[in-house]
Amino acid sequence: MIKKAVLPVAGLGTRFLPASKAIPKEMVTVVDRPAIEYVVKEAVQAGITEIILVTHSSKGAVENHFDRNFELETTLENKKKYDLLAEITNILPDNVSIIAVRQPAPLGLGHAVLCAKSVVGDDDFVVLLPDVLIKNNDVDHDLTRMIERFNESETAQIMVEAVPDHLVDQYGIVDVELVPEEGQSIMMQGIVEKPAVHDAPSNLSVVGRYVLPAKIMKLLEKTPKGAGSEIQLTDAIAMLQETDAIEAYRMQGQTFDCGSKLGYLKAVLHYGIEHPTLGDDFKSMIKDLDLS
Repeated sequence: MIKKAVLPVAGLGTRFLPASKAIPKEMVTVVDRPAIEYVVKEAVQAGITEIILVTHSSKGAVENHFDRNFELETTLENKKKYDLLAEITNILPDNVSIIAVRQPAPLGLGHAVLCAKSVVGDDDFVVLLPDVLIKNNDVDHDLTRMIERFNESETAQIMVEAVPDHLVDQYGIVDVELVPEEGQSIMMQGIVEKPAVHDAPSNLSVVGRYVLPAKIMKLLEKTPKGAGSEIQLTDAIAMLQETDAIEAYRMQGQTFDCGSKLGYLKAVLHYGIEHPTLGDDFKSMIKDLDLS
């Protein structure tokens, strides 16, 4: 069973400047909680019990958010603000632990994952990019389905979503023989990074969720620097594909790229209108906007 998740949070968030100059981009709030909390909850919902943050010296706020704050908790209890107290003490279930390791230099996603090697050990694991929020409206969430498929087939899973044909040159696109139905996996023949529209093998772009075997760590150790002089996870996946099958899992939910400003605003709108206590008032505010 897969119980470990690696979350690379060491990036500087340049796409989100100036907000990310002093605040970790992962801590920018979507409605009433930081973006990374949604990603961690997604992992927990899929059965993950060990969250490994690959972090940077400037990202202490990320670790602090998942730690206990006894002074704040005592203050809320003394003021009988029990609802708020429950909100901050129930961020993580008791059986889930947070472990932080440092990425000493910005050497790419593959390097960030490799930094978690000593904690991952010989276990299979998932990688979740914290910039990407995934909203599932059904009970059977995409990450859960990916892990179930991995357990059944022992085949690495790469989450993908369909994008408009004219946008394929902005993404990593998977090469598959047939486009699967949503919620299904299909054998992957490769990944093409930002292909020209007429050369794209499909319209399925890599989303930022991976279920990987432990052996990927040994491949990352041998992966040379690639694009941007960084160690790329996709290069290690290509090496894995030389000996092992890899499947593309087509997601059912909706993605929000919170690393970009427009993607973040879109996330705030969607999560805001469905917020259990703020949603109705938020929808009324939107209707009252004079956009003429």
